[in-house]
Amino acid sequence: MSGKLPRRSLLAAAALMAPAVARAQSWPNGTVRLVVPFAPGGSTDLSARFVADGLSGRLGVPVVVENRPGAGATTGTQLVADAPPDGQTLVMSNIASHAISPALYRNLRYDPVRSFTHIAMVITNPSAWVVNKDSGIASLAELVRIAKQRQGGLDMASSGSGSSNHLLIVRFAGEAGIPFTHVPFRGAGPAMSAVIAGQVPMMSDSLPSAAGHIRQGSVRAIAMSSAERHASFLDVPTFREQGFDLVSTSWFALSAPAGLPAPILDRLHRDTMAVIATPEARARFAQLGGTPGDLSPEAFTRFVAEETERWAPVVRASGATVD
Repeated sequence: MSGKLPRRSLLAAAALMAPAVARAQSWPNGTVRLVVPFAPGGSTDLSARFVADGLSGRLGVPVVVENRPGAGATTGTQLVADAPPDGQTLVMSNIASHAISPALYRNLRYDPVRSFTHIAMVITNPSAWVVNKDSGIASLAELVRIAKQRQGGLDMASSGSGSSNHLLIVRFAGEAGIPFTHVPFRGAGPAMSAVIAGQVPMMSDSLPSAAGHIRQGSVRAIAMSSAERHASFLDVPTFREQGFDLVSTSWFALSAPAGLPAPILDRLHRDTMAVIATPEARARFAQLGGTPGDLSPEAFTRFVAEETERWAPVVRASGATVD
């Protein structure tokens, strides 16, 4: 029996491929949107703007960041899942939108793996716990003591419900046996502003968005969620050093709607890797306390699936759910 496909089958396959090939050849077709599902000023936003600037130069068209915060990063993420897979609309995917929210939100309309084409990991980093500089809190032990003394416990802020920083607060409070009130914001930027102003005494924040404020002294860092002290902040002890076996890492990446043509995927992955491999990017990421990513699209897709499975039991144990 011949191994050749009939001519009719070959023509049919070519007809099916033609639209994707045509889209790839004409791409990029004007401005590319990079949706950030958080408010400006947080780690997701900072990472996205750095990548957008680099990609604009390599693609020859503007790559514009569009902040669409809400519902634990799911509002902006859903917008991209529903967009055409033409390479004109991308999302800064992250641990909240693609690893935690699938277990947290009962009526989530997107699948973290099947609804997207995952392009490139951009940066990974630990969380930093920062307090208002006049709060009188200088360690986790003091935080626990004050929380136990106050009626209703301590207010603890994060970039939003369902973020890794929210769940880190839940895990810490459970281990420490303290009451607390989670105060969710629509991004790390607004939460940090509230801590600096003394409206909330402390927050759990991804290191890239907290780093500048820590260095400026506008907030005090009391703990880092890395396994060991961070090279850029050697004076900040880890949770483990202070008696709490908590290690947590956030990640920020580039994704597109499912069905992105392979030539566009390859170009975006290649150009994103080139952007984050520059000496400028390495220096900037080190300054922010992050590590550049190095996963292929296939490996990144597997990583998202593994992260979803890893965080599901943490969400269930926390008892947190959102309709």
